[in-house]
Amino acid sequence: MAELKRVLGFWTALALAISSIIGTGMFFSISIGSQLAGNGVILAWALLTLIGLYIASFFGELTAMFPKAGGIYEFSKQAYSRFTSFMIGWTAWFVGNLGVALTVVAAIDYIIPGQNAWLLKLAICIAFIILLNVIAYVGIESSAFILVIFAVITVSLIVSVIIPGAFQLHPGNFSPFLAYGTSSVLLAIFFISESFFGWESVTYLAEETKNPERTIPKALLIGTIIVGVLGTLLTFVSLGVMQWQFLAEVSAPLSFVVQEVYGAAAVKVFAWGIFVVLLGAAAGGIITMPRLLLALARDKLFITQFAAIHPKYNTPYKAIIFQTIVSILVFLMAFGRYEQLLSLVLPIGFILYFFTIIIVLKLRFTMPNHSRPFRAPFAAAGTILLSLFFAGMVVFWVAVEPGAWGILGLALSFILLGMPIYLLLEMYYDPDEIIRINDFLAYFTLLFENFILPKNVRAQILSLLGEIKGKSVLEFGCSVGTLTTTLAEHVKPRGRVFATDLSKREILITRRRLYRKGHYHVVVLHDEHQVNRVHPQIPNVDAIVSIGMMGYMQDIKKVLKEMYDLLPYGGRIVFLDYADFFKLIPNVQWLSDDKVIARMFREAGFSVFVKREKGLFWSYVYVYGIKYEREIPYV
Repeated sequence: MAELKRVLGFWTALALAISSIIGTGMFFSISIGSQLAGNGVILAWALLTLIGLYIASFFGELTAMFPKAGGIYEFSKQAYSRFTSFMIGWTAWFVGNLGVALTVVAAIDYIIPGQNAWLLKLAICIAFIILLNVIAYVGIESSAFILVIFAVITVSLIVSVIIPGAFQLHPGNFSPFLAYGTSSVLLAIFFISESFFGWESVTYLAEETKNPERTIPKALLIGTIIVGVLGTLLTFVSLGVMQWQFLAEVSAPLSFVVQEVYGAAAVKVFAWGIFVVLLGAAAGGIITMPRLLLALARDKLFITQFAAIHPKYNTPYKAIIFQTIVSILVFLMAFGRYEQLLSLVLPIGFILYFFTIIIVLKLRFTMPNHSRPFRAPFAAAGTILLSLFFAGMVVFWVAVEPGAWGILGLALSFILLGMPIYLLLEMYYDPDEIIRINDFLAYFTLLFENFILPKNVRAQILSLLGEIKGKSVLEFGCSVGTLTTTLAEHVKPRGRVFATDLSKREILITRRRLYRKGHYHVVVLHDEHQVNRVHPQIPNVDAIVSIGMMGYMQDIKKVLKEMYDLLPYGGRIVFLDYADFFKLIPNVQWLSDDKVIARMFREAGFSVFVKREKGLFWSYVYVYGIKYEREIPYV
């Protein structure tokens, strides 16, 4: 089986740290910060650098403890429940996608400002997203080379403004320094903090980094220092070259600073340079986020196919393909909405980091003896202070920013969207969760049974079963009795139906329905172990029908063997299952390939046909045929 390769060194990790952390705030915060705090935005940058450096140390400790591909999700697994760790992983993935969209939108706006040539802007951005994903697909080495190039361009571009600009400062520009008071600095910190979002991206490559326990913490700290120093100096020089009142009114402040320092001819060159730098920031997310999907898929908290590693390139190629599609869709939704997107990213990011830094303190108590090659200093006091900082930033923003409640509500709704996705995934992959959820949704299933199993589908199942009058039929997975009542009518007068299910509540509903109609020739059995067996009380039967159970079976070969033993030669089987659920979540991996399905049934002694029919929200997979004698070739 192919695996991820440990090929990355310190310089690649540092390049990723710089590119991922730097964000759009480096180039837009001068304008936004000046609007909010005047020259006080310089102080906001300096304070945020110190805070960011401390947060980086927390990420460094967690990565040193658990150097795996999941990064922030992997840390959460050690401290929280399965559900909470999924929600944190989901939030990290969602923030990452918004961050990529944010930087790409900002990048294209720098070279083609305003609403002009929107079709050209779309085409350029989508082309770059696809190109970066292709590079990520063909190997981590090529991705590493691109990240280093982007980081070199980033640092060179910013330094090329800082050094000559430092000789053209006007000291009078810095007066007054706190035009809007001290509180304005806090609001500026909130809006420029996106400049430091991205520590988690570095942790996703831990499984592909040499000596990650030491390499990644070092890269995180040095990368944060570099970004903080560059951002503070760039802001200081920009406000020294041009008055903050002017920079607060323009959408691309650095263009005017460059014009003042180098002349008008250099503006276009620098605009393209900033475009490349921002694409580098997007590249960090594009290259690393598939590793988060990989980790979730390994634990069956995302589509399991995304755990596949390419045999030649050693990359999570299926996750990369999926991530490409998602990145393009999110970009299209975010196109032309930089400020709205920034307002959405910030509160979600603070919530994410709040839950992450708490992990360090919790693990200090629950895993005191676990190896920590790197330790964050003063973790107890630091956790409290950083928690207060994150919570305080959100509360302060809500209190002073018009419309903040609406944006916060929208942000929380996106996070909560992960809850139904979690339930759907658990229904597919976790037997215990399947039982709990089926019990919980039993009456909902009853209410919508004609939608879940339409009458025309039931009719087709009966036609595939053939004549069952007077015969014995096993219904393996009867749910709320939607098909059971129909089977009961068709086997009369001397036939019998044996109906089993893993949900107690669904069994109770089925019994009530059948006995109310006088169907006492139906035996209804609860079997909580149905995912691994046929109930031992089931006698020999003439036919077997199963609805929606193939995806739940944990030992499909064992179950099929037991069914084989119950049937006579020529006995019919009809299986129906749901695939491509809501066109988003496919079924378990073996159900996605008709040849694999047919081979599995034939190896168990059944001659079967497999066909698929598209429904409105899912596809129906029919597997039907007969038991054959192993010595006689099947037809």
